[in-house]
Amino acid sequence: MTQLSNLIKDNYNIMLLNDYLRKEIKEAGFSRVEISKTPVGTKITLYVTRPGIVIGRKGGNIKSLTDKLESDFGLKNPQIAVEEVSNPDLSPSVMCNRMAVHIERGIAFRRATMWTIQQIMDNNAMGVQITISGKLRGDRSAFEKHSAGILPRAGHHAKIIVNEDIVHVKTPMGLIGIRIRIAIKEKFSPEFKLNADNKTEPEASSTEKKISTESEQKASTESEQKASTESEQKASTESEQVQNQNKRQVQNQNKRQVQNQNR
Repeated sequence: MTQLSNLIKDNYNIMLLNDYLRKEIKEAGFSRVEISKTPVGTKITLYVTRPGIVIGRKGGNIKSLTDKLESDFGLKNPQIAVEEVSNPDLSPSVMCNRMAVHIERGIAFRRATMWTIQQIMDNNAMGVQITISGKLRGDRSAFEKHSAGILPRAGHHAKIIVNEDIVHVKTPMGLIGIRIRIAIKEKFSPEFKLNADNKTEPEASSTEKKISTESEQKASTESEQKASTESEQKASTESEQVQNQNKRQVQNQNKRQVQNQNR
């Protein structure tokens, strides 16, 4: 029972730490945090878009942040490492924070949603889905769901490919929740790629077979048409020759009759 309670307590502390860092280093473009316990202390890795803001001038900001984590969250000897996010436009937490900032500034939620979707898809994402809910246009709560591309929603591949995050925004109308799910192409498993390749190969062979059969049919019909036209031409020439011979015979007979009468 003690192990279970410790696990629940650790997960709860991680959730509180994640929420605190999201608010504290919001301007630095906070993406995620990784915590690992070492014999020396606790190693905390922060993934942000602008590491300079987290470190501060002469390391002042990071020193105050370590003291805060040690006093408020009970972390033993915290050692903070800051790393820059390689592609922030494919990070759901970064995009959630950006969209939340747009909505806080008074931009319409649909316009902010379309901007976010376009920005994510321009960075070669496989698919994206944005769900926004709350008091969007009046006293009644509502939700809208917008998506683009291909996004697996269930199964093993959905767990590997899809990343998601949720952010809440306070507006004069009320509280609004934003959920962004992004499917990344680089996280495809090799089995999935092989199945896709195997599916494409028979399709290509079938299309080649269809093209070859169509070309053979066209060639056969053209040869038949040529043979029929040649036979018709031969028949017409033979009939003309027979008619000419008959005319000549009739003319010769008429000449002979005229000569006999003159005699």
